[in-house]
Amino acid sequence: MTAELRALGISSRQLLRLVNDGVLEKIKQGTYQLSDQLLPEETLIARLFPTAVLYLESALVQYGYTDRIPSAWNLAVDKNISKSIFNIAYPPVKPYYLESHILSIGISQIEIGDVELRIYDRDRTLCDVLRNYNKLDREIVNTAIQRYLKDNQRNINRLLEYAEKLRVTSKVKSYIGVWL
Repeated sequence: MTAELRALGISSRQLLRLVNDGVLEKIKQGTYQLSDQLLPEETLIARLFPTAVLYLESALVQYGYTDRIPSAWNLAVDKNISKSIFNIAYPPVKPYYLESHILSIGISQIEIGDVELRIYDRDRTLCDVLRNYNKLDREIVNTAIQRYLKDNQRNINRLLEYAEKLRVTSKVKSYIGVWL
C-alpha cells in the first residue's frame, strides 16, 4: 500500500521509479507488490476487498459443490460500495451488488492458503444458486443441489430459514423437497 511505502520514506517519485524499473508491480492505485514475489490470488482478494464475501461459483468450488473453476472471483458486496475499486486487471473479480440486509445473511469464514476469507455458508450458498437459477449453467445448478444433499454438514432448517429471508422458499421446496 502507498501509505506503508511512504511510512518507509519512499517518495512518489521513488515509487514511480521502482515500478518503471520492474521492482514493484502496480495492482491498482495505491496497491503494489514486489514483482518477484507475486502474492496468491486469495491473499490479494483478502487485502483488496476485506468486506467482500465469496459468492456463487467461488463458494461452490470451496465446498466441492462444483468442479468448474470460475474465470473470476465471484464476490458479494454492498450495493453502495464504489464500483471503481473493482476495475483491476488482476486478480479477475466479478462483483455482485447486494442490499446490505441480504448481504449479511449466512456469512462464515474459510481459510484458503494463509488467509481467511468471508464466505457464505453452505445453506446460504445453495439459496443463492436457486436465486440465480436462470443466470447459472444448468449443470452447475444440478451438481450443486446433488452434492449439497449428500453433504453431512448441510442444515435443512437453516436452509429453509434463509430461503424465507431471501424469498426463494418455493424454489427450495420444488428443487430440494423432492429429494428429502
